[in-house]
Amino acid sequence: MVTEAGAFDTELGIVKTGKEADLYLIERAVPGTTGTLLAAKRYRSTHHSDFHRSGSYEEGRVMRNTRDVRAVGRKSAHGRSVAAGHWAASEFAALSLAWRSGVPVPYPVQVSDTEVLMEFIGDGRAAAPRLAQSRLHGGELADAYRQVVEILTAFARAGFAHGDLSPYNLLEHHGRIVVIDLPQIVDVAANPQGMDFMYRDVINVSTWFARRGLDNDPESVFADLVAAMW
Repeated sequence: MVTEAGAFDTELGIVKTGKEADLYLIERAVPGTTGTLLAAKRYRSTHHSDFHRSGSYEEGRVMRNTRDVRAVGRKSAHGRSVAAGHWAASEFAALSLAWRSGVPVPYPVQVSDTEVLMEFIGDGRAAAPRLAQSRLHGGELADAYRQVVEILTAFARAGFAHGDLSPYNLLEHHGRIVVIDLPQIVDVAANPQGMDFMYRDVINVSTWFARRGLDNDPESVFADLVAAMW
């Protein structure tokens, strides 16, 4: 239903703001039917947008329009607009890849200019909490940890790393862990720092679980991820 030509969208308000994008709640409906809630992530293209870490993530990617490449490098108004659109397209492509690879991500609906429309993860109009907000400790987190390792493994098998994985971009929805914020997804083979990004993802989540009292072995997990790629 969410992709039907006769559907129309109603904006219900903002869910959260971020450094580079804001997330809005959208209801999409066909006249005479119950609507479906979607999340619209809108990248900013104005002067306050901050794509400060994009360089290392972008290694191994190609932007074909040389004028756009120069504009992004100069950080002109046009360049920032191009960057916003580029990151929106990158996130939609990453969501699509992750979905096809069996990674639990919001279903990607469509991309338009600087906006990515995707499945809304939550109950009613309330977004699912981030894993970082969980009050669980020790063994109570064992299942969440297992799911996170499965997520890392699914990325590795597809030849990619999330690139910025942490408890702040993992949602917990009725016991299911869902990954969000994927524009910086890294092709491990094409990016010279690919393995470093993968290792950092492991360390980030491992450290959080350890602080919450769940013992784990990040070096063993990383070794398994490397093995899963071949």
